[in-house]
This record gives sequence, structure tokens and C-alpha cells, in this order.
Amino acid sequence: MTRKYSTTSTSTALASTISNSATTLTVTTGTGAALMGGVTLAAGNVDQFLVALDVDTINEEIVAITEISGDTLTVVRAQAGTSAITHTAGATVKHVFTGDDATFFTAGVATADAAIPKSTVTTKGDLIAATASATVTRLGLGTNGYVLTADSTQATGIKWAASATEIPSQTGNSGEYLTTDGSTLSWSPINVAINAKTDNYTLIASDAGKLITMTSASNKTIIVPNGVFTVGQQIAITGLGTGIVTIDDDGTSIIYATPGTLLRAQYSTAALVCIATNTFLLLGDLAV
Repeated sequence: MTRKYSTTSTSTALASTISNSATTLTVTTGTGAALMGGVTLAAGNVDQFLVALDVDTINEEIVAITEISGDTLTVVRAQAGTSAITHTAGATVKHVFTGDDATFFTAGVATADAAIPKSTVTTKGDLIAATASATVTRLGLGTNGYVLTADSTQATGIKWAASATEIPSQTGNSGEYLTTDGSTLSWSPINVAINAKTDNYTLIASDAGKLITMTSASNKTIIVPNGVFTVGQQIAITGLGTGIVTIDDDGTSIIYATPGTLLRAQYSTAALVCIATNTFLLLGDLAV
């Protein structure tokens, strides 16, 4: 239950005698609302409002009001360590702050209707998380640099995980670029993958960004296929062997080049750039 409090509650009195087992009581006509001091109790027995009967006497009893209808109150008896006894008509009814309340707010010790005890957390950085309705647990501090991440597979629904956007603290070296392994970023050198060939070859999608080397001593052809590359992708081609290397279309792809589409000599290099759908520009050390 959630305990409610009011700073404007006005005391009243019992309209009639109640036994030690009564679960309802009636206060003086027209005073029920003032006793509640503007507090509204949610339906379903989920809120409570504490009052004392025969306040400041040997017969004092703390009861919890759980429902109010005009001047009739539904109550739970013998709260805050007191006992249920008979109270006669005219007994004072007053909203009070109890020892249970003070214990919870000063020491963080849970009572039947209080919140989370301070002993739930044990060290710096601890978090309190729910594993189910009205069930809490401790989530310890994560590794330095980790972030709190939603994860439905965890009992708490959350976990500490490496940040995919964590920027490395150090400055990269000239020629390096940022790469990711799926969890962290790091500086890496720019390495060009090499696809070495010795025979006629038709380019494939994974050749984008690579260097194609032809090492044959006889003339060879590299075919540029239709529908494989997208605009902006490029492939470097070089002839390491003594054979002439020709870069040719597949009959439907288009290659623009000048003066021709042959690598001029051994070690000549050209770049093939996709400039439009199925259209390429070949530039470099070329010949007819």
C-alpha cells in the first residue's frame, strides 16, 4: 500500500462506539472530508491514511483508513505497534505521523507499506531495478565506459554493455581511419585488399575497393559485368606481369576511357569507377 499524508487534516471524533473488531467507523457528521485534508484514496485498497483514536491517551490506537464514504471510514486496526481496543463515542480521531513513518524516513527500514530499504544497495554506483511487479533487486556498476542498455533477456530488463559509439581517447596517426568491431571504435591503418589473378577474370561485387593484380606473361582480359557495382564504387587494376591487360565490358556494361582500355605497360595502373548504373569511367596509365 501507499501511505498518504496531509498537512491540512482537521481532527474530529467518533460518532458512535466501535468494538475491538470493527472494520468501519463513523466520525461526526460532515467532518470526514476535513479529516482527510484533501487526500484521495485510490480504489482497490491500495492507499492508506493513518489516524489515531483516543490520541495521546492510554487507549490510543493507530488505524489505517483504506476507503472513505462521506463520514464512514473503512479501517485496518492495530497499526504501528498498537492494539485494537474498544473506543467510545466522542473519542478523538486525528491524522498522525507514526513511529513507523519516522523509522522508514530516517533509517530506510521497510515496513509493510514502505518503500525500498537502503540495505538493497551495497556499493558506489549501484542501481535499483525491477525483476517483476513490486520486486526490486540491485544492479551493480558496469565496466568503465560501458552504458546502460535495454535487454529483455536479462532478469532486470537492462544491462551494462560496451558503447558502439565510444570514441577512442587517443588521436589517430596520419593515414589512419576510424573502424568498429561492432562494440567500440578504434584507429586503423588504411589497408588495401589485393586480389591477385593470373588468368582472364570477371569482376565480382567483393572486388569493390580492392586492387586487382594481373601477373600473367601473356595477354589477359578483365571483364566489367553488368548489375554488380553501385555508383561511387571503384576498383584499382594493375599489370604486374609482362602480358597486356585489357579492361573490357561484358556486352552491356559501358566503359568510358581515353585513349583506350588497355594498361599501357607492365606496372601500369588504372582506376575503374562506377559513375552511373552500369556505367564506368576508366582512368590511369592507358593505351589503345
